[in-house]
Amino acid sequence: MYVPRPEHHFTFGMWTYANAGRDPFGDPVRPLPDLDFHCAAAAKLAELGAYGVNLHDNDLVPIDATAAERDAIARRYAQALADAGLCVPMATTNLFSHPVFKDGAFTSPVPSVRAYALQKAMLGIDLGVQLGAKIYVFWGGREGSEVDAGKDPVDSIKRYRDAFNYLIAYAKDQGYDIKFALEAKPNEPRGHIFLPTTGAMLGFIATLDDPTQCGVNPEVAHETMAGLNFPHAVAQAMDAGKLFHIDLNDQEPGRYDQDFRFGAANLKSSFFLVKLLEDRGYAGMKHFDAHAYRTEDRDGVWDFCRGCMRTYLILQEKVARFNADAEIQGLIADLLADRDQVAGYLAPYSGPQAAALKAHSFDIDALGRRGSRLELLDQLTVELLLGVR
Repeated sequence: MYVPRPEHHFTFGMWTYANAGRDPFGDPVRPLPDLDFHCAAAAKLAELGAYGVNLHDNDLVPIDATAAERDAIARRYAQALADAGLCVPMATTNLFSHPVFKDGAFTSPVPSVRAYALQKAMLGIDLGVQLGAKIYVFWGGREGSEVDAGKDPVDSIKRYRDAFNYLIAYAKDQGYDIKFALEAKPNEPRGHIFLPTTGAMLGFIATLDDPTQCGVNPEVAHETMAGLNFPHAVAQAMDAGKLFHIDLNDQEPGRYDQDFRFGAANLKSSFFLVKLLEDRGYAGMKHFDAHAYRTEDRDGVWDFCRGCMRTYLILQEKVARFNADAEIQGLIADLLADRDQVAGYLAPYSGPQAAALKAHSFDIDALGRRGSRLELLDQLTVELLLGVR
């Protein structure tokens, strides 16, 4: 029941399974990856039941590679993917690691840096399309500031907008079948990152020349770092028709970006996220943007990958139990008990409907005394998750 299969659309970033366990206070604990490892990893991920691999441009191709080297690497990796039966559903560009981006990429105050960022993004899009990607993610990890005097925030947002308008036009001009997904994060590595939440990204997308080509890629850890409810952010993206991709991991509120295995920290929140995705028929990729603990060797990394997928499938089965539980569903139905009595008042506006609603007398004291049984509903949910229901 909990065995991952390609039809589940589970994917992993190259930077996840290949993470060497380096942190700001410690050296790598696992070998640094090379092309041989990535080619072998494709076969291993296929064995575990994954659907595909996602990558930054420089996860695969060194930043200083020539065009000939780039093409040779891409061909070899594409063959490894084909042999394993995997694909590349999403690609992205690293606009944060190299020192040139130390004060931003698209929002850098230095015009030459902004021009180079556009060049690098175009080449990255070319590589992603070459490998079959249909979604291209942008995470602005350096698009922010620590010193507000160094950047005008209005100018910075305009530069951001100009960059995406340019890249959307480029993708159209090339005839690429690809859309962009923007990923928000409140802080780290910058003290303050522009457009720090999914809601902020949705507002920004509406200002682009062609908003239809852009959606969002919300991440569990990033929204949780800001103390926000991640399923609510995903719901807002769904409501806007903008959930183009999603990053699954886990996170404790108020900490650095931990990128824990999916479900490792907040099982209830993970459950309601899976419920939202499954109940609403999300058909996109379920991408695990997470890292194995620094305690692990490479065998432990494969345990981590297997665990991410297995937890999702276990929670998916719990969702089916929740939806079929008569007592739970009865409590939910009770919350809607008077909907038939007021349905006419909640219909779309008309003059007569508004006049009737204004004239209606509500017994607000009785409504205020009414219990919702949410304590019981929550307890039953917990019992279901704990496996005793």
